Amino acid sequence: MTARVRARVDRWFARTPAIALAVLLPVGAVTPLFPVELGVAVFALATLAVGMAHGAVDHLVPLRAAGVSARRSFAAVGGVYAVLGGAVVVGFALAPAVAFVGFVALTWVHWGQGDVAALAIAGVDHLPTTAERGLAAVVRGGLPMAVPLLAHPGEYRLVAEWTVGLFLPDAATSAAVDPLFALAVRVAVAGIMVGATLASVGAGYLRVRGGASRRGWLRDAGEVTVLWAWFLLAAPVVAIGVYFALWHSLRHVGRLVLLDPAAERAIEIGNLRGALARFARDAAPLTLGGFLVVAAVGLAVPRGPAAGGVIAAGDALAVSLVAVAALTLPHVAVVAWLDRRQGVWRSGAFG
Repeated sequence: MTARVRARVDRWFARTPAIALAVLLPVGAVTPLFPVELGVAVFALATLAVGMAHGAVDHLVPLRAAGVSARRSFAAVGGVYAVLGGAVVVGFALAPAVAFVGFVALTWVHWGQGDVAALAIAGVDHLPTTAERGLAAVVRGGLPMAVPLLAHPGEYRLVAEWTVGLFLPDAATSAAVDPLFALAVRVAVAGIMVGATLASVGAGYLRVRGGASRRGWLRDAGEVTVLWAWFLLAAPVVAIGVYFALWHSLRHVGRLVLLDPAAERAIEIGNLRGALARFARDAAPLTLGGFLVVAAVGLAVPRGPAAGGVIAAGDALAVSLVAVAALTLPHVAVVAWLDRRQGVWRSGAFG
């Protein structure tokens, strides 16, 4: 991978979307004034446009990153998805409130994982140790998952009740989610996020004082500031839907483009459209498979759309979240393997 290719991937898939999210801050600020159904529509469009596709090339990751045969790559990833994805669905059926918290925690880890990998592609040098990268991941992953709980607990609770309510009666649903929204929980989460942010930004500044690039640190601090503002201002479902497509998914797509030699050559000559066309071709079959998983969950859950009656926006969102949870755990496993393969978490300067 040449420096030019890496710089273009960083610009097209990370920096430009970050600027776009900053531009959207005034729009995000007014979204709490609108019904939550707007957020559901935004989340659905985000999932259709990019979100589902960003993990739909996982079956090619071992093939391209380690040179294993296509048969072994497909079989290994397929087995991981079947076992771990099935375990998530069973977890929701047995203990839906616990599974919901687990999904939030898993997404926290994964979105932090994705941003640290993006910083590695950018070549920042103010996060030289595994501990500093881990702290950055806590901040980056926690912003989408934790800040909406602090700023908009009502809508956050509504989504939790919709999701848990697919498996429990209404009265039991309310009791099951009550502990998640206790004041003590929110205070603890606020303390973790504020403390981790200050520690991460402060540690980076000390590295700059010691000779690390100020530009990389300013970029890191600037992105964290944009994310804090976005998730404080925007309604949670809108905020996460836009972030999922515009931020997390695009950064991962950029990372996967670098694994495809033909797409990398397209990036080398400035052919973004050609690189994206190759990715879309590779992702198309399992993107469709992902939507089939959503449909299967909708048919399987005891109180979902298949239970009869009009399909409400809350039902649709809740079913989508359970399906996304089932796809996220195996996706995290594949990405963790890729992180290890690429040395994302090893101490030393990114490069």
